[in-house]
Amino acid sequence: MKPLPTLRQLRYLVAVVDRCHFSRAAEACLVTQSTLSAGIQELEELLGAPLLERTRRSVIPTPLGREVAERARALLKDAEDLVDIARAAEDPMAGPLHLGVIPTIGPFMIPRVMPALRAAFPELKLYLREDQTARLITRLESGELDCALLALPYPLGDLESVDVVDDRFAVVCPPGHRLCAQPTARTSDMHLEELLLLEDGHCLREHALAACALEDAPRNTAFQGTSLHTLVQMVANRLGVTLLPQMALDSGILRGLDVEVRPLAGESPPRRIGLVWRRSSGRKATFRQLAEALKAEMQPAKA
Repeated sequence: MKPLPTLRQLRYLVAVVDRCHFSRAAEACLVTQSTLSAGIQELEELLGAPLLERTRRSVIPTPLGREVAERARALLKDAEDLVDIARAAEDPMAGPLHLGVIPTIGPFMIPRVMPALRAAFPELKLYLREDQTARLITRLESGELDCALLALPYPLGDLESVDVVDDRFAVVCPPGHRLCAQPTARTSDMHLEELLLLEDGHCLREHALAACALEDAPRNTAFQGTSLHTLVQMVANRLGVTLLPQMALDSGILRGLDVEVRPLAGESPPRRIGLVWRRSSGRKATFRQLAEALKAEMQPAKA
């Protein structure tokens, strides 16, 4: 029988290719540098070709090394999925679960749902990773994350998703602003405003503009916020108006600030908060149960 690489050897190679550094790769794999180096050397001897170019200051993957590492990622992900299938068969809501969440959801949704999740699934260990959508999807596809809470619509490729809650937008403006003259803000009036928005890379920026059909409208290019908290501080200082999702408003983000809020008139499209996972994952039962629990917690309070 033809000798085959071990998963451990492949994991070592991927770690080095990702970091181009033996010490940091060994640290990521929780082994000594000599153990990692020996494992990669065994892999090179097995394949009969060098996978890394070693110098005193750096490590550079050879073209073959890059190709082997890329294929190794898929093998490692499939092996992890096999383990997930076995664990999920025993108890879908137990064990570690790595959940990604974007910055315009995490601070407002996670504190609201976490107590209920802990009570309902005491054996589930949630590890949270906050990042922008594109990077979360990359981590999801590579197997670093199990699932992610994202704002939709967004191109998901071969990922699956289930909607958790609709999150509508409202206009936040300084007191006495013309948009506050009526009980609701008309989207047609928004075309005259230079909006304070998040910087590029935050999908809420595009969702907010789509909610008002403002994709081609003027916007404040002198300032681009890095968080919703920064945007509302700018509004409170009378530097413009912004659009906030209801989730952030419900969390009390405007508490103590001298601003006014007006819902958008008409049927403006909300952003959809969805739970997303790999189509090949063996933990779909886990994700669906988690999504149902999130839906229940995010339902509007009954009067």
